[in-house]
Amino acid sequence: MTAAPSPERATSTATAPSPPPASASEGPAAERPSPPDTADVAKLSAELEAALLRELLETYHALNYSHFRRKLQPAVIALSDTAGRLGRWVADARLIEIGRRLVLEQPWGVVVEVLKHEMAHQYVYEVLKVTHETAHGPRFREVCETLGIDAVAAGMPTAVSTPEENRVLERISRLMALAESANVHEAEAAMAAAQRLMLKYNLDLAQTRAVRRYGFRHVGKPTGRVTESERIVGGILVKHFFVEAIWTPMYLPLEGKRGSVLEICGTTANLEMAAYVHAFLHHTAEQLWLAHKRANGIQANRDRRTFTAGVMLGFLEKLNAERKREIEKGLVWVQDADLSDYYRARYPRVHHVRHSGNQRTEAHAHGRAAGRQIELRRPLEGEGRRGSMLLPPKRG
Repeated sequence: MTAAPSPERATSTATAPSPPPASASEGPAAERPSPPDTADVAKLSAELEAALLRELLETYHALNYSHFRRKLQPAVIALSDTAGRLGRWVADARLIEIGRRLVLEQPWGVVVEVLKHEMAHQYVYEVLKVTHETAHGPRFREVCETLGIDAVAAGMPTAVSTPEENRVLERISRLMALAESANVHEAEAAMAAAQRLMLKYNLDLAQTRAVRRYGFRHVGKPTGRVTESERIVGGILVKHFFVEAIWTPMYLPLEGKRGSVLEICGTTANLEMAAYVHAFLHHTAEQLWLAHKRANGIQANRDRRTFTAGVMLGFLEKLNAERKREIEKGLVWVQDADLSDYYRARYPRVHHVRHSGNQRTEAHAHGRAAGRQIELRRPLEGEGRRGSMLLPPKRG
């Protein structure tokens, strides 16, 4: 789990470990159909396709190590051109097929979820020796529940929102609209009300022990190097927005490159809010940097990363002060144990890495001061879909 950063140090980030590689080797099929789609699929060169298959095989070995305790005998991994199928375990051939369309058109995290799903089929069939149940029968669902794998037989592995979550998000959206008021006091009151509503929603869930459904989402763009500001934002989301977060490996098939992406886990409503905050903070930090350059006649971007790290740290300090006031009012948030269980099931083996922060220069101090003034707002028209779904619009 990522820890919230202290003012003196960047956040510790959790990353999935890379187990030792294993060699590949060479019943009935269990399919996971996808929604029909007639769009053209991007083409891979022979070299990129070979690299993609190697990456899928390495991911298989990593999952066998982390989730299945190396009990699976390696299967053959292949791409399938069947348009209506995300993946399939073919027992007789000891083959896992992954849809070509899925790999080329969906985020890598979705591809990994489908691969886990098919590996769960292999586990039930070859390790548990269960052959008398339907493909998505009780033992399969039990394995998926234990390992944090999506057991749904069809469709993309995504979290589904409840009517209550939609109502909460709509109310928050309307409060954020009020926060656009030119009256500073009205704007601050509206944002404070939105944050209290989110806190109360989560406190009510915890106190009533209501059944919560968790999911995951990747936020932001894949990166080869995680900056201090990105690590701090991950810590902000964990500490103040009711999600767990981890930097997880990913792959870009069309480029043949590896990188990392921030994954958040939580209820649909919390994922929605955290994804919005993530996009908002990165956009706002960039705008603050441009304003800082104009105000100080700066031409180069040499201090950009240091400044934006200061912005994120300043905003964290602001949230910490607001949290202290909420605690004084008796609104105390205790970590969601069920979410922690879901997170540990998804990532049973992680390690934490310590990072040193950017140098505390004058640019960092300016950014930190600017970050303390940030108020969450609705995005400007046209600023949407930065890797996250925005809060729902008001109904007409």
